[in-house]
Amino acid sequence: MSETTSNNAPNLSVPEHLYYSDDHVWIDTSVSPAVLGITEYAAEQLGDLVFVDLPDVDAQVQAGDEPVELESAKAISTMVMPVSGTVRYVNNDVVDDPEIINNDPYGEGWILKIELDEDEPELLSAESYAAIAK
Repeated sequence: MSETTSNNAPNLSVPEHLYYSDDHVWIDTSVSPAVLGITEYAAEQLGDLVFVDLPDVDAQVQAGDEPVELESAKAISTMVMPVSGTVRYVNNDVVDDPEIINNDPYGEGWILKIELDEDEPELLSAESYAAIAK
């Protein structure tokens, strides 16, 4: 797997096969349903997660919706959806152990899988995202 690093935070991983939103959400559109999660940068900014609230399976979400709540000792945040579609799976493991997101945001820390309403969401490449992750 090839990775790009942020010039502003050189130790942050930005896998090149994923797409990104400027709200620090990654999406893997190479699989169906598409997989979403928060980036390593977002996880580091939040700190150690202690609570995750996920939407229901089969929920309809629109780009711009905030169906996922993430709580850490530092802050409560939401994950802004970069795409529209139907939630097909949620990762209950991150509800039981939110630190999975901190430890492996691009792997076991995925948050949800969504059947996309449109095929071509407007997202950032790894290189473009790495340039804004600061």
